[in-house]
Amino acid sequence: GRPAKGKTPRRPPLKKTSHTQKDPVGVYCRIRPLGATDEECCIEMISSTTIQLHAPDGIKANRNGEYKETQYSFKKVFGIQTSQIELFEDVAKPLVDDLIHCKNGLLFTYGVTGSGKTFTMTGSPGEGGLLPRSLDMLFNSIGPLQAKRFVFRTDDKNGMEIQGQVDALLERQKRESNQQSTVPKTPSSKQKPDPEFADMISPEEACKCEGVDEDSCYSVFVSYIEIYNNYIYDLLEDAPIDPIRPKPPQSKILREDQNHNMYVSGCTEVEVKSTEEAFEVFWRGQKKRRIADTQLNRESSRSHSVFIVKLAQAPLDADGDHILQDKNQVTVSQLCLVDLAGSERTSRTKAEGSRLREAGNINQSLMTLRTCIEVLRENQMCGTNRMVPYRDSKVTHLFKNYFDGEGKVRMVVCVNPKADDYEETMLVMRFAELTQEVEVARPVDRPICSLAAGRRHRNQAFRDELSRRQEDLPALPACELVDPTDEQILPRLIEVLERRHRIRQMITEQYTRTANTLKSMLQEFDGHLVAKENFIQEQRGKLGEKDKIMFNQKNEMDRLEKKSKMLEYKIDILQKTTNIYEGDKRSLQQELESREQRLQRELSERKRMEARMQGMVSDTKHQWEKECERRVNAKQLEMQNKLWVKDEKLKQLKAIRPPPPPDKPQRNSREKDQPRAPEKRSRSPLPVSCYCIAFSLSHLSVSPSLSVASVISEWEQRFPIGRDPPGTPGAYGTATPYGSSSVGRRRGQRWAPETEAPGPSHTHGLDLESSSRTTGTPIRPHHRRSHSAGGQRWVDHKPLSNLDLDTVMQPIIPNAIKVSAASEKALSKCHKYVLTHQELASDGEIQTKLIKGDVFRTRGGGQAVQFTDIETLRQECPTVSSRKRRSSGDGSGQYNGNKMDWNDRENRVSCPHYCPSLIHLG
Repeated sequence: GRPAKGKTPRRPPLKKTSHTQKDPVGVYCRIRPLGATDEECCIEMISSTTIQLHAPDGIKANRNGEYKETQYSFKKVFGIQTSQIELFEDVAKPLVDDLIHCKNGLLFTYGVTGSGKTFTMTGSPGEGGLLPRSLDMLFNSIGPLQAKRFVFRTDDKNGMEIQGQVDALLERQKRESNQQSTVPKTPSSKQKPDPEFADMISPEEACKCEGVDEDSCYSVFVSYIEIYNNYIYDLLEDAPIDPIRPKPPQSKILREDQNHNMYVSGCTEVEVKSTEEAFEVFWRGQKKRRIADTQLNRESSRSHSVFIVKLAQAPLDADGDHILQDKNQVTVSQLCLVDLAGSERTSRTKAEGSRLREAGNINQSLMTLRTCIEVLRENQMCGTNRMVPYRDSKVTHLFKNYFDGEGKVRMVVCVNPKADDYEETMLVMRFAELTQEVEVARPVDRPICSLAAGRRHRNQAFRDELSRRQEDLPALPACELVDPTDEQILPRLIEVLERRHRIRQMITEQYTRTANTLKSMLQEFDGHLVAKENFIQEQRGKLGEKDKIMFNQKNEMDRLEKKSKMLEYKIDILQKTTNIYEGDKRSLQQELESREQRLQRELSERKRMEARMQGMVSDTKHQWEKECERRVNAKQLEMQNKLWVKDEKLKQLKAIRPPPPPDKPQRNSREKDQPRAPEKRSRSPLPVSCYCIAFSLSHLSVSPSLSVASVISEWEQRFPIGRDPPGTPGAYGTATPYGSSSVGRRRGQRWAPETEAPGPSHTHGLDLESSSRTTGTPIRPHHRRSHSAGGQRWVDHKPLSNLDLDTVMQPIIPNAIKVSAASEKALSKCHKYVLTHQELASDGEIQTKLIKGDVFRTRGGGQAVQFTDIETLRQECPTVSSRKRRSSGDGSGQYNGNKMDWNDRENRVSCPHYCPSLIHLG
């Protein structure tokens, strides 16, 4: 039936022949010179293919505590004295040669951060790296064979199209006239090159490829991308710049073309015609690449960069004059030059914020690459068919085709021999050793074009000969014919034309003779070819007869071999019977030796078990000692708390008891029985009853240059807590029960010293006093209360200098972000802001102020805080005078005829009209 819409049918797997030749991944090692001569070196180059790692001082390489030296082998090792041209000759030059011969290639650098990967790939002025030298060799080889601009054109599906000469000319004129086109204009090769890369390669080091097909036309396209935080960005994309609202670059996606090759969709591909032009395009993208300063590298790459060189070539027509207008004859090969970001440990780089996220993504992508290599190796060596996780990372997904056999893969492992990178270098060496065991299918050669070779050369020779013959013809006289009966000019012109006609006839006759001669030679060659074919047929018949004779001889040999095997089998039986006794003797000796070895193993195992049991006994004893000590400490702490509660209750009872008469000072019976406490004793923690909370609002105008503490001090000087602000119409109070929990009983029951005894209207010990005042235009006419328990998001700002008072009443704000320093990132996520500020009160106690405000965005893109409320939590010591003894002894807790509990006092002073204070961030 018809498949459901929206589902892609499963593609059958590619059939690979068993006789496909494979090559291992070429892994090279390059050692970077030390930064200082006095640094410790942990890498030694033993030979041109082997290095040895020494564990530096202070690092034990194995569990036995002994120093371990490890050796690793590579295809070739380049020491600290290796020049860039030597590295290019061995590593990148074969890949450029394959690129010209229609084969793909992948070259990437791998190593720890700061090991010289970017220098190896890019280089520096005077010491060009692998990338500029590859471009130089490519253009030196195909320079005179390049097609004109826009003859080849990409089709945005990883393919290539061919345009006619007229269409290409029209597009060139259109690009030159339209300067505001969306397609980036390729830089002209006639411009003066940038001095930063003008002298990358000296003329003496220039090289070219041999064996280039001269009967084809070539065109080079380059693209430059980076993989940052597992997103792909186009470094050559010229996005419109908006100075008011700049837009971040848009990430690209990976797609699969009709040949199942991966490519970056929508990536900019620039056609270049020279080395300088190509490197200028590379340098333009290099300036957009993300780099950062870390503690290990001043210019650390924070992304993986991929520079793709795509070479399109198409054969010439039979005349060798124009490109063959057939899309199926176009061959596209590409070379990917990858500069991987270095793996790093955050414990060494001290990365934070975005740097930490970048390092995590870099390490994750490199770990995915390692996993893919391990699965490929396991599938090849063990014959398994596990799925390779290419899609887990953009790096591995982009280069999936190379590991599946679409081209050569080479890796340059860069190492830093200093001792600080020893552990990371060990991991890099293990990965390199693992990669060398992976084999990649060798790419097949392209089919040979059916047209005759040497077409371009013959066409050029024909043109040269034609121009030479035209020069031999007599030139027409310079004359002006006015009268058709002119008897001077016409005879001269007729004579010249007759001479030219005779020469043309001679050339035509010579051409006819040459053609006949060539035709006869071709007929003679055809005759020889037919004779050769007949001779080959005769030889094939003879060869068939020889094959029959060889087949009969082979059958005879097989019969004789079977007979000889039968005789050998009988001889083996006789040898086995004669060796039975010797075998029994050896078996008995081996059994005796095995029993002795088993006895020795049992003895050693018994000793190990005894030592292990002794260790377990000592560990268990140590654990139980710690557990007993912890339980004793917990019990002591519990008893101290109980003793403290009893002391507090005794103090409260003493405070409630009326003072004795002056004429009869005496101690109660309980105090007489107990010994007198010493004068100096450690002060126990204050009970919860010592807290008096006053909520206040400020009417201040704070400039941005003042601090929050100065604003609070100014407000307190203008409006002390003990009196109402000016303009207060009155006060009101509401009674709220505190409850009869155990916490309330421990707190003690009293009234604050600055308030009077409750009147008849008060029914509970918690008295709320509030006042309001009106100054200026009201901003919020309604009464404002704390929104700490609401559904809005808060920023809870508690400086590190605040003290933990261990009080019962604590400001608890749910759904809050706790910070020790105000930041724009935290303020952007919340609507409310509260600052916990501690200072010393006039009575010597610590009072805590909660300064609250609203958070809103500013026009400049930052965050601002508008202070709206201040809540004060003050701790007071109880005094005997503040306690009021109940008038009656019936235990009902009545005072002045009103029944009430003894609780702390909470004062709240609110100002519904105020001038908010501002703090601007960002």
